[in-house]
Amino acid sequence: MSPVDRAWTGHLCCACILSGGSSGLAAVVSLDGGRNKDGQGGAVPAANALDTLLALVGADFAKVDTEIRTRMVSDVPLIPELAGHIIASGGKRLRPVLLIAAARLCGYEGERHIRLAACVEFIHTATLLHDDVVDESALRRGRATANIVWGNQASVLVGDFLFSRSFQLMTQDGSLAVLSILSEASAIIAEGEVMQLTTANNLGTTEDNYLRVIAAKTAALFAAATRVGAVVAGRDAADEAVLHGYGRDLGIVFQLIDDVLDYQADEATLGKTVGDDFREGKITLPVILAYARGDSAEQAFWRRCLEQRDQHEGDLAAALALLAKYGTLAETVERARLYGEKARKALARFPDNDYRRALEGIIDFCIERAY
Repeated sequence: MSPVDRAWTGHLCCACILSGGSSGLAAVVSLDGGRNKDGQGGAVPAANALDTLLALVGADFAKVDTEIRTRMVSDVPLIPELAGHIIASGGKRLRPVLLIAAARLCGYEGERHIRLAACVEFIHTATLLHDDVVDESALRRGRATANIVWGNQASVLVGDFLFSRSFQLMTQDGSLAVLSILSEASAIIAEGEVMQLTTANNLGTTEDNYLRVIAAKTAALFAAATRVGAVVAGRDAADEAVLHGYGRDLGIVFQLIDDVLDYQADEATLGKTVGDDFREGKITLPVILAYARGDSAEQAFWRRCLEQRDQHEGDLAAALALLAKYGTLAETVERARLYGEKARKALARFPDNDYRRALEGIIDFCIERAY
């Protein structure tokens, strides 16, 4: 059993703000449903995969946007102002999109998934607000974080508000199964954040421990989102488990590539600043692998920079050189590919249709962000 599977033992028992609604989305993406130029089905090119998926769920997306705007209303003006700041700051909104797509993949034709997709986005946004406080982050996607603009107290409290709203949405859905899945995911995410806190600045962190952390703090919500899609469609436990596994493995892919991008991102195109994890002393897989292979002087360098947080000008460049020397960024991408193949195989259970091809394509999209 893999370390990620062990981390999940016992646990398997927003949307995007669309200016102009779905018509605004349709104006910038193809509505070909993931088909090739000859009109035949097939693999969706990675470069088009996100656009294809967004096009497929565009009408639902607009409804989720309305739900989010409605649920952010409060008599306390700071709440929608601060929450809107982070929700409108960009990002791919993959989690609510995945819930919608999973429900449609399973043949669902109702409306329950709209409310639950908004719920998932509120959970995610709440975790971002809390994370930025814990990490003392100043920027997110090139914009000042809410904690910098409004302070830590306001950020934490508005995050709490969004968590509370998410639970209102769960209970209004009326499904004990959905409530169980999403509340369990929320608890797992919190556990993952605490695990990350305990491993911060600790170069003794093993690859197994790292994978447990990302399985909890990142993959849990991906897995819950896709599993809920099966639940609202009334699919059996086997389909639930398969879509849970797909979401979990995709979430791991996403986080592995995110950790790679921290050391090689193009800020102009991806909105990420190179070296944030390094400056914050975060121990991610590229560093774990490079530290394990380094000589005594190289290991001393990593300890000074990440454990002691004694960083000097030129240290980031030196770190990048060590990652390149041992090929650990490329190796992390290959690890992501392995999890991506697991996710792809999970989808083989479902009919070959537009939704399945789009969900397969999003795996490649996540991986190829690294190139």
